[in-house]
Amino acid sequence: MHVLICGGGVIGVCTAYYLAHKGVDVTVIERSGVANAASGKSGGFLALDWCDGSEMELLARHSFALHQELATDLGRELQLDWGYRQVETLSVVASQQRDLQSLARQSALDWLGPAAHVHDRIGSPATTAQLDPERFTKGMMDAARQKGAQVQVGTVEGIELSEDGQLATAAIVDGESRPADALVIAMGPWSILACAWLPLPGIFGIKGHSTIYRFEPSSNQTLFLEIETTEGQIENPEVVPRADGTTYICGLSSQAPMPVDPASVESDEGAIERLQELTAAFSPQMAASQVLASQACHRPVTEDGLPLIGAVPEVGGAYVATGHGVWGMLNGPATGQAMADLIVDGSTPHVDLAPFNPGRLARFDPDRLNLR
Repeated sequence: MHVLICGGGVIGVCTAYYLAHKGVDVTVIERSGVANAASGKSGGFLALDWCDGSEMELLARHSFALHQELATDLGRELQLDWGYRQVETLSVVASQQRDLQSLARQSALDWLGPAAHVHDRIGSPATTAQLDPERFTKGMMDAARQKGAQVQVGTVEGIELSEDGQLATAAIVDGESRPADALVIAMGPWSILACAWLPLPGIFGIKGHSTIYRFEPSSNQTLFLEIETTEGQIENPEVVPRADGTTYICGLSSQAPMPVDPASVESDEGAIERLQELTAAFSPQMAASQVLASQACHRPVTEDGLPLIGAVPEVGGAYVATGHGVWGMLNGPATGQAMADLIVDGSTPHVDLAPFNPGRLARFDPDRLNLR
């Protein structure tokens, strides 16, 4: 059996790993490099129970456990290290207008400024963790390669169907036909391009901005902030100190159109400067440190907020896995494992994929595409 996976982000790579683990011949087709879009630019925050009460609960809980297993097992077997660690997570309030000391309910952190106050503990080392998303995604691809998987740089331009249109038989990559027994669309928000090839619902991109500082705090808590600005607006940046001595900060989402090429994503005008201003409002120490990266990426979302995971309606041999929003890195392992189970065995014993059935949503009209 040969499977082609279109997309080298965390979902595609995890699918490749679990397929290769089952002995399947698998090739990942990636346009601009493994982890080159959101999978390399996300925060890498993981939570056990933050999806509880939603359709994502079982997927998230299973995937959180898989993350710990993968970090332990692949660290031991292949000496792979992507900075996985279990951490405490805190909510922090800050204001550029007034003193919020009365909202402080936890001990202060010495790397925060006087305007920032720790309000609550919202995650423990048993329920929240973090990793470097680029290193994780590339590490999982390396692990898949060890089991025989391959990566090919190329642009997927279409899907070939049988004469009756009921079976996907090949992907068109840089103008050439690449036959396969099964094809997986896992191109993040660029999966919307596949709506012109297959009967799929819409997948859209929400743009986010981030900055990485060469700054190692005295403690490694992940922070979720609520900042009242001088204009009276509320901003919600997130702060993830990493095991490599850097700190990642993200925020300022927008619905800016996506370019056709993921490598062409640029920050919105003024967004990075605004993010740096917000950083100075809660941690002057961090804001004064060296900036290693300023970047933007598009997270994939669907109309109902749930991912698409499963077989493409009405077309045999075609599958899709995308639309995880902010929880793509968390749910990568469980999604990849479920896709491998579905493709090879026809069932998913670890996770019920019914809530994520691509057929639950109407097909997207490709004439509506709005890419730059």
